[in-house]
Amino acid sequence: MKYAVELRANWRPLAAAFVGLGSGFSLTMYTTSIMAPHLLGEFGWSKSEFALVGSLSLLMIPILPLIGRLADVLGARRTALIGILSLPLCFVAFSMMKGDIRTYIGLFLAQSMLCVTTTATVYTRIVVQYVKSARGLALAVVASGPAFTGAIGGPLLNNFVEAHGWRAGYLALAVFSVVAGAITLLLMPPDRRADGRVEPVKARSIREDYPEIIANPAFWLMLAAMVLCNIALAISQTQLKLVLLDNGIAASGISIMISGFAVGVLLGRFVCGVALDRYPAHRVAALVMSLTSVGLLLLASHVADRPVQMLAVVLFGVSFGGEGDLIGYLVVRHFGVRVYSTVLGVMTAGTITASALGAALLSFTLKMTGGYTLFLTGSAVTVAVGSGLFLLLGRRGNGSADVPQRIAMGVG
Repeated sequence: MKYAVELRANWRPLAAAFVGLGSGFSLTMYTTSIMAPHLLGEFGWSKSEFALVGSLSLLMIPILPLIGRLADVLGARRTALIGILSLPLCFVAFSMMKGDIRTYIGLFLAQSMLCVTTTATVYTRIVVQYVKSARGLALAVVASGPAFTGAIGGPLLNNFVEAHGWRAGYLALAVFSVVAGAITLLLMPPDRRADGRVEPVKARSIREDYPEIIANPAFWLMLAAMVLCNIALAISQTQLKLVLLDNGIAASGISIMISGFAVGVLLGRFVCGVALDRYPAHRVAALVMSLTSVGLLLLASHVADRPVQMLAVVLFGVSFGGEGDLIGYLVVRHFGVRVYSTVLGVMTAGTITASALGAALLSFTLKMTGGYTLFLTGSAVTVAVGSGLFLLLGRRGNGSADVPQRIAMGVG
């Protein structure tokens, strides 16, 4: 009963983060794929040129820790406002493009650097500030925002673009982001202290916070675990269909498996969220993240059996979905709320770095062997090691008692 009461009592921060994430920078993951064929068709850009633009997201790696720090110093509302104001302007600018791909690249960079303030690094901060007992489930609900928007808005936008053109599509996105951004700001409650009193966020210097953060062994354990567990991210992001085809699965059956991945993501997100509220977080993290290792080994076995391959895909999805809850939950448990976004920004940057490194390793192993087996097997080992590192967090306990005293004052 207390579990449900807390969620109802804090519906505003939950709704604000849900709408904010669903209408923020994560939205571009769906819009880009919808707009791409129209841009390439009208301007004559090559697929290789357009694909190269995606690699520029690596520039977000140094930006994310800065954004996280900004959220901790200024508060989530002021930080999110940067992206809420910038995103519709970027969409309007996209609608005015004349055909030079350098213009698209410039706008893509501006959008990535400014609108990253509307991602989980910022928005989940207001959730962990207000929700404590049901924090795992609350993070799961909020993390579903982009998927919810994509599932409903994706088909609507695609049909609109087909009927009215991509320029009108970008303008429609601008209008949507303005409305959704305004709703997010209206719903977003003020920042508050651990004792419940509402007051402005009081900044502390980097010299005070960072030494305490990096002196906490949990920081290095979590960062190493996230890097090792995300080396294989390239498989689920870009290569899954190719791997399944290589394993002898017919193209007609792969679409069902991709749906299985989506189901796994939702299942992992909510099951993991509830488990975090009931069981030791370090054990839940180790179990959920290790599922990727099992999935990788199943794919590496080359067993051309549809149920086996489907199981591998679902395990990927469950682990991917659970990760969205795990990292935020662990960060607030070991570092408190006051430096939550600072630490989460570093962890997210580590995930992006691992994904880029994994993509490079995959390219190298494919060139060297001509197949996926070496990468699948090797990354299964790194994921297993990374999952095991989460268990070491249990030696430091599983709550805010482990947080250095000056940081723990921010625990919500």
